[in-house]
Amino acid sequence: MSWLHDQQKRERWVRFVQSLGPNVDPKALRLMDELVHVSRAIYHVGGQSVDEAGLSYAQYRVLMHLLFAENMGERSDLTPSEISERQGVSRNTMSALIRNLEEVGLVLRRLDDDDRRRFNISLTDAGRELVRQYARQHLEMVGHCFSALSEEEQETLFQLLTKVGQHVTAVRDRQPQTQPVTYNRCE
Repeated sequence: MSWLHDQQKRERWVRFVQSLGPNVDPKALRLMDELVHVSRAIYHVGGQSVDEAGLSYAQYRVLMHLLFAENMGERSDLTPSEISERQGVSRNTMSALIRNLEEVGLVLRRLDDDDRRRFNISLTDAGRELVRQYARQHLEMVGHCFSALSEEEQETLFQLLTKVGQHVTAVRDRQPQTQPVTYNRCE
């Protein structure tokens, strides 16, 4: 059993954290811990769904983002910065992911015709086929993670997470990057 689900350990954790910051809301800590736990579990399940592909889940997600961009009418390629932003990883991490995918022939890297300082990344036929081969299994597995909720509960969760995400983004964007971040209780 995880310490997150052990009431006594969690109470000790809350007391410890409140000794560091007396205005910390224990419910906010509990929500954050649970959100991180669920997020990691879903990420792990998503990774298991594509294990046979011989790629890391992060690599598979790069391919998925490129396929989505193609099929949503955006463009047939994205810049590494666009992909890194969509995946929420650093540009250095994205460069390594793209380099590895390029080495195995799943993506192409080309200089941008309009801006020769920039690269565009696109799927190869092999990359496109690999994503399609595992997409159904992957999407069904992720969907199964949320099948414990009714459609109405899923919509409510979506709205709540969107609201928290917008607030967190606003708080982050208001903070100077060189100073420690201080938070007031979110209302």
